[in-house]
Amino acid sequence: MKYIFSLLMVLAVSANSFAQGIEMADALRSDGKIYVVVAVLSLVLAGILFYVIRTDRRISRLEKEMGDK
Repeated sequence: MKYIFSLLMVLAVSANSFAQGIEMADALRSDGKIYVVVAVLSLVLAGILFYVIRTDRRISRLEKEMGDK
């Protein structure tokens, strides 16, 4: 019972912190800076995706070379 109560308290506190995050998003949107945030996040995710694909190709090539030997 104590575990459930503790879990509910943690959820209540986290819900309150999410409500504060919405105010920040509203402020960024009203200033027009939300587009900068979205652009930066898109670039970061594109960079990570490019890195993962490139690494996968290199690993595939090395596996192919190891299989040929």
